[in-house]
Formats: sequence, C-alpha cells, structure tokens
Amino acid sequence: MAEETNIILESKEPALGKIEVAPQVLEIIVGIAASQTEGVARMRGSLANSFTELLGRKEQHGKGVKLVFDDGELAVDVYVYLNYGVAVPKVALAIQDSVKQQLLFMTDLDLREVNVHVEGVIPEKTAQQVDPDHLFNEADEGDSDQ
Repeated sequence: MAEETNIILESKEPALGKIEVAPQVLEIIVGIAASQTEGVARMRGSLANSFTELLGRKEQHGKGVKLVFDDGELAVDVYVYLNYGVAVPKVALAIQDSVKQQLLFMTDLDLREVNVHVEGVIPEKTAQQVDPDHLFNEADEGDSDQ
C-alpha cells in the first residue's frame, strides 16, 4: 500500500532499477525552499505543529505544503506568512522560482504549477521601553501650564 503513494522518477538507465520518492520528501524540499526565501516569516502549520515546536521539538519543514501528483505532473500549494513591509507579488514570485528550481534540480519532476497562498503578515516586534518615573505613562496635564 505504501508503494502506491510513492512517486516514481523516470530513469535514463532502466536496467539499473527504479527510483521512488516519498511525498514527504518532496514536501520537505518545497518547505525548505519556500521558508528560505527572503520575506517569508514562517510557513503555515497546524495547532499540533505549533505546540510541539513550543515544547522544543524540531521545526517540521513539510508544514504548509500540499502536493498533488497527476499524470506525471506535480502541482504544489504553499501556504506562507510574510514579513510586514515586503512586496507580496515579488516574494510570491521568488517562492515560485525557488520551489521550481529546487524540485527540478533534486528530482527532475515536471512541475505543472506552484500556487502561493499568503495566509497573513507578521508585524515586526518593537522593543517597548518602560520609563521607571512614569510606569503608567500618564501625562501630567497640569504641569504643562507652569
């Protein structure tokens, strides 16, 4: 049963045997290629993935990736969160190029399409400074007249 889900790569030397790649491997390739693109904050994951990452386990590189393999062609859906202030179309095109390049280089599969779904924008964290003299940041309106 597990063999049916694997993707068989065409070999130039059929006498040597066949090459099968598990879809999870392709998900990891796509996930790493997309997450290393400049402007990508993180990939979409499930609540369980987020919880396990909080507990200190490794980040799963295949999260936020969906694959569909039909008639020898691969369609990829990538779900990402972007950094605030980036040009969304430029980052999406960079993700598409990176994913296409890595899959072609590593597997030689025909890629039908790479769909990028921007799930949200992550704002920059600003450091909040607390003034010990004004803990509650109340403005003294009466002092400005004196």
